[in-house]
Amino acid sequence: MDLRSFFFKNRSYTPIPIILGILYYSEPNYPFWLCGFFLILFGELIRFWAVRYAGGRTRTKNVGANLLCTSGPYSRTRNPLYIGNLIIYTGVVLFSGGVHMIQFLILVIVYFTFQYSMIISLEEQRLLKLFGQSYANYKNHVPRIIPLLKPWTKGSKITPASISKTLTTEKRTLQNIIILFCIIIAKPYISNFTF
Repeated sequence: MDLRSFFFKNRSYTPIPIILGILYYSEPNYPFWLCGFFLILFGELIRFWAVRYAGGRTRTKNVGANLLCTSGPYSRTRNPLYIGNLIIYTGVVLFSGGVHMIQFLILVIVYFTFQYSMIISLEEQRLLKLFGQSYANYKNHVPRIIPLLKPWTKGSKITPASISKTLTTEKRTLQNIIILFCIIIAKPYISNFTF
């Protein structure tokens, strides 16, 4: 199996060891937890915006798409979901705090930059095969990561999904964020509990 395919198929599971390490060493402290909270919120807002346009198609195990989404955040960057994820993971590290916060911050940035570069490379190759010149044109006008200040207006005009439909699609990510918050907040109380 191609390394890119491995990361794509397992992208929901590969962060688990890093998250467990972050949780184990977490010691939330002000102002880092506040900065982390706002980064997580900002990252999730980016994800939510992207999912409104791309929908549940972003949660597949197969590389590809039924249509080329170039509206909404996709008119500014080709990978808003991965940008949102990286911001969320960075926020989780800051929210967690702890003596190893800097090491986890470096690990998160290096690891996810590597993982997402593998996945993006695979997706770009597949999208070029599926959509040909349309994708090549999109790729030439919209950057891979760093968003444009003004949206590219020559792409598709997709109507975004409703807020309720997007919440349903994004439910698993929101649940995971809430669970992480609860564990990090409860950890000091649980570790001080004696029988």
